[in-house]
Formats: sequence, C-alpha cells, structure tokens
Amino acid sequence: MNYKIDIEQEEDGRYIAEIVELPGVLVYGNSQKEAILKVQALALRVLADQLEQSERFENNLTLSFVAI
Repeated sequence: MNYKIDIEQEEDGRYIAEIVELPGVLVYGNSQKEAILKVQALALRVLADQLEQSERFENNLTLSFVAI
C-alpha cells in the first residue's frame, strides 16, 4: 500500500501532516521532519489495530509513505 502524506506549515510555524486515506491520522510537529515521522508512526499504529481487528488483510503487506 502506498500512502501520501499531506504536509503544510501552519501560521504559527508548526507543521501539520495527514494521511487522508487513514481517517484520524493527523499530527503536528515542530519541523517538517518531526511531523512526517510522527504521522508515519501513527499510521503504523492505526494499521496494526486494523489488522488485529481483521479490518484489513493482505498476504504480502508492503507499506510506502511519500511526503508531498
């Protein structure tokens, strides 16, 4: 699965990163790098929960994140 990371800088200088395909996966960071790392970590936790609840299943699960 490929997930796009939408990232923008807020007026206060913080960065907001979101993965639209995964509802609720939205984070703030003090830098672009921090926001990207945080959103990837949250996405992995959400996907792990979904796998445990059998909401998603793929034999060969491969994840890819692309910051845009």
